[in-house]
Amino acid sequence: QVQLVESGGGLVQPGGSLRLSCAASGSIVSIYTMGWYRQAPGKQRELVATIARGDSTNYTDAVKGRFTISRDNAFAKNTVYLQMDSLKPDDTAVYYCNARILSVVSGRYGTSDYWGQGTQVTVSS
Repeated sequence: QVQLVESGGGLVQPGGSLRLSCAASGSIVSIYTMGWYRQAPGKQRELVATIARGDSTNYTDAVKGRFTISRDNAFAKNTVYLQMDSLKPDDTAVYYCNARILSVVSGRYGTSDYWGQGTQVTVSS
């Protein structure tokens, strides 16, 4: 069993900052790419940012220069962060953590994509 647990969402004024965290736990052997997605009301879920095991990153154009993704794999912390600065009302959405994880269950190895439960980010004055 693998779980992703997110934290850090909330209400912030335009121009403000938030930091999201997502911790992976369970029968984890290795974590490959980790990322953040978001879904605004009435819209499809979209990619925000990803970070590979080697720490190479990818951002959607709308957040480049404002958001920073990072990860901490030290001592099995298995956590990915999203630092969000200069927030805009258009950033309002539910943010979901995603990770591609190699796990072992009952001696069997398998790779799957896992999702967190989502955390609400609201940017409003």
